[in-house]
Amino acid sequence: MKISNVMVSLDLGAAAADRVQLSASLAERFDATLTGVAARQVPALIAVSDVRESERIYEIEDRRAREQLAEARAVFLREAGRGIRTAWRAALAEPTAYLTTQARAADMVVVGRHGPVDGDPGLMGIAAGALLMAVGRPVLVAPPGVERLTAKRIVVAWKDTRESRRAVQDALPFLSQAEAVHLVVAGPGAHEEGAEDVAAYLSGHGAAVTTHLLPSPGAEAAEAVLQFARRADADLIVMGAYGHTRLREWIFGGATRDVLQATTLCCLMSH
Repeated sequence: MKISNVMVSLDLGAAAADRVQLSASLAERFDATLTGVAARQVPALIAVSDVRESERIYEIEDRRAREQLAEARAVFLREAGRGIRTAWRAALAEPTAYLTTQARAADMVVVGRHGPVDGDPGLMGIAAGALLMAVGRPVLVAPPGVERLTAKRIVVAWKDTRESRRAVQDALPFLSQAEAVHLVVAGPGAHEEGAEDVAAYLSGHGAAVTTHLLPSPGAEAAEAVLQFARRADADLIVMGAYGHTRLREWIFGGATRDVLQATTLCCLMSH
């Protein structure tokens, strides 16, 4: 898989600049185009007794939305720099739905981690969980404060599911160039997940891979993987994103939810 277009979401949160710098470094690494995307929905007409007042309020909100989109574009252009190809897409629309649509032109989408301590991204923020379920592209979740991703040491959180298989496939441009790839299987059924086959598959693509089985049921799978990643001094986790009936309810020990909200490492996720 060749990465030719990296797409990054823009909002006016404190971490937006870091996220663009991170995405720009990836675009430079893969000789790809960096596309910035932002959307801001204008609230519907407010029901008031005076129609003219309602229209006046709408015009104010419309102008404010356009100003914020222009501000986001300025952040994108400033932080992307001049050494790479760039493109910009913006609209007065619901942000997650708009990014999902625009991602048809992307090989990878970069979004911010928005956990309880990450601050409010405002009306242009992206719901990462909903995006993962709908976008059909690998999504790189970037924590605040991360400006570059070397991906020299990568942890693959493996579970023998469609989502994990897709995540491994999507991550091959990173895995094949890494100095060390740790294939980690956590949980009481770790020996039954076919880790040896996956390691052989990755080796065939040039990855320097080792396998690690963590069968102890004493910790949640997510926490076991995150602890291993910290010990291995990894800077990227690759994993499948799991969801069912409601977008905010997650399985695999809550791993998807935990990573979206709390991980200090970049995480490449596919659904």
